[in-house]
Amino acid sequence: MAFDSRPPALAAPAGTDRAGGLVLPGASSTPAGQDAPTPASSAPPKAPGRLVAGIVLAQLGIFLATLTPVIVTLALRVDEIVPKEQRGAKLGTVMAVGAVLALIANPLFGALSDRTTGRFGRRRPWLLGGMSVGLAGLSVIAFGDSVLLLTLGWSLAQLGCNAALAALTATIPDLIPEDQRARVSGLVGMSSALSMILGSMLANVFKDTLAFAFIVPAVLGLAGVGYLCTVMPDRPAVKGSFPAYGIREFGRSFWVNPRKHPDFGWNFASRFLVFIAMSAVTTYQVYFLEDRLGYSEDDVTGKMFLGTIVMVLMSVAASVTGGFLSDRIGRRKPFVLFAALLVGVGLALLAFAHSYSLFLVALLVFGAGQGLYMAVDLALAAAVLPDPATSAKDMGVLNVANALPQSLVPVIAPAVLAIGAGGENYTALFLLGGICAALGATAIQCVRTVR
Repeated sequence: MAFDSRPPALAAPAGTDRAGGLVLPGASSTPAGQDAPTPASSAPPKAPGRLVAGIVLAQLGIFLATLTPVIVTLALRVDEIVPKEQRGAKLGTVMAVGAVLALIANPLFGALSDRTTGRFGRRRPWLLGGMSVGLAGLSVIAFGDSVLLLTLGWSLAQLGCNAALAALTATIPDLIPEDQRARVSGLVGMSSALSMILGSMLANVFKDTLAFAFIVPAVLGLAGVGYLCTVMPDRPAVKGSFPAYGIREFGRSFWVNPRKHPDFGWNFASRFLVFIAMSAVTTYQVYFLEDRLGYSEDDVTGKMFLGTIVMVLMSVAASVTGGFLSDRIGRRKPFVLFAALLVGVGLALLAFAHSYSLFLVALLVFGAGQGLYMAVDLALAAAVLPDPATSAKDMGVLNVANALPQSLVPVIAPAVLAIGAGGENYTALFLLGGICAALGATAIQCVRTVR
């Protein structure tokens, strides 16, 4: 079937479309009794406080559910099941499979969200349904007793949470006007950072009953998403505005032509490189503390908690301040450049850290870069989307740049760590991450349509 190049219109407010379901080919006119559709390209009005709070709480919840396992609890769960000499490879397997599914889920469910015609809107079904699946997957990890069950649970969690994330990230271009985006993105970045503190705190509280460290974050994530769904305006897509979703459309869910949209392509490349750097830190902190600094498994959760507080407090300050300043002066690229360079400097410090105090200094610098990057790059990304009507799909494609490093780093890291002797060459791993951050900083300067 030929691709319909018309920009898909959005239907009247939720509740006026009684059909439900995904868009089917055929009826392209507005159903009887419905208001005329609002053009997707119209600028959204100023976002009220309750909507901003809902987006922030939903982001906090989703990241609490997904980052807590990535940073600490999944590594500890693998420690409980396999011998020490196998833990790096087994953790890499679990993380890699889940991350591959995450990078598929983002654009796929984003495309389906864009074309959902149910009376509850385009985003709500995927927010609530996705987090419910995420809760089920994290429950499997909590009570599973084999690497196979951990892999299955993490795969379900990644599919569900990334379906919710694809719908959530679309709310920025959908509902937030340009002159609010960096500030709102800063608050969203702050919530992502705070999720690390809360996740580390929960891991420390439930270290003797680790199952709760998976279930409680997932329940809080579902609650945050539920609040957003009660306060957000969400219109369904008009039936017939999209072509039928077949094999060809499935393939297009994962692609934005970088020749036609070079700024989107450069932003994707920059984000991919910077997230490789970030993934090196978030995935291997636990084993770094155990292997290089010599802390026992019982001590790691407390050390991780303190380190996460230091990193997140700096990340929150940089995120909120950077978002405000970026909106105030109307520029994005200088902030993203400086943020990526800070991430690289933090990794370089971490590469040569042989004491816990220097580890904290490295996390302080890394956190500043991470917070600033997460805030302003999201606003920049919203400005280079090819089509406002397919914002969830396009943001989903961009989110592949976040998810793919989570798959690649655990696969590549064992070979990098094995350079030399002992399989603990964290200097090489973190220096590689620092180089990727510097390359990401360079790539963002190629964006032309955003200052």
